[in-house]
Amino acid sequence: MAEAVVLDLRGLKCPLPVLKARKRLSEMLPGALLWVETTDPLAVIDIPHFCTEYGHRLDRTETIDGGHRFLIERG
Repeated sequence: MAEAVVLDLRGLKCPLPVLKARKRLSEMLPGALLWVETTDPLAVIDIPHFCTEYGHRLDRTETIDGGHRFLIERG
């Protein structure tokens, strides 16, 4: 399995984390992995919803210092 790319979006507020994750994923091949790191408290709602709407798989959610990180597999 290929190594996941890390997208550091800490400090950005809604809707920027989802918009930037969508842009980055659109540049990746299907099956590629992307870690999205964010301090936006709404990301725990927005990122899973985004993945469902756009056909990506949310593989993992982790709590990090001051926020969360999400492992997304591009659909």
